Amino acid sequence: MMASALEVRGLTVRYHDGTCALHGVDLAVAAGQRVGLIGPNGAGKTSLLLAVMRGVPFEGTISVDGVEVSRRQVTQARGQVGMTFQNADDQLFMATLLDDVAFGPLNQGLPPDQAAEAATTAIAAVGLRGLENRPAHHLSGGEMRAASLATILSMNVRLLLLDEPAANLDFRSRRRLLEILAGRGEAMLLATHDLDLVARLCSRVVVLHDGRIAADGPAEAILNDHALLAAHGLA
Repeated sequence: MMASALEVRGLTVRYHDGTCALHGVDLAVAAGQRVGLIGPNGAGKTSLLLAVMRGVPFEGTISVDGVEVSRRQVTQARGQVGMTFQNADDQLFMATLLDDVAFGPLNQGLPPDQAAEAATTAIAAVGLRGLENRPAHHLSGGEMRAASLATILSMNVRLLLLDEPAANLDFRSRRRLLEILAGRGEAMLLATHDLDLVARLCSRVVVLHDGRIAADGPAEAILNDHALLAAHGLA
């Protein structure tokens, strides 16, 4: 039986100031499945994505492609995940765009020439061809968001974690994002307030509220349940 791309059991995230962002969340994402993760600000969406990357302290178990995200296996598990952050500049830190986008493939063990080739292909796919040697801080806001997407498209992973990937994109860039993501085969967990983006990309929607799953079902049913959306600050 093929392992789920993501399996979360009893996930609780409690920050050092005592704030509990997630309360015993259970969630599984099948291989190739696109899941929209929606909810009001403070619902726990970003905390869930960060926990998968072991970027925040948590209790419970998380497995990616059958590998538990434990201290001992975190590198192996992270190697199967690509994540775009809500603030794109948080993941752009190298001297040039090409270096940033090649960073992931290099860490997955690709030789430098193959990593550069994968990076160049990903940069072109997001519409940034010709900017390979530009430092990230010289990119516009929309270009930085496209660049952050390129950093995960250049990698060979099983799961994409996308935190508000369409934020601040103009019409043309948003359309390109939709086309790119619609053509990907990886499982996706898409955390966003953009319900139209979810409707276009996702077959399933999970509603988070106050750190708990309030609803989980087919995208069409959830997104057309106006009472449910209104009850959770989404309509």
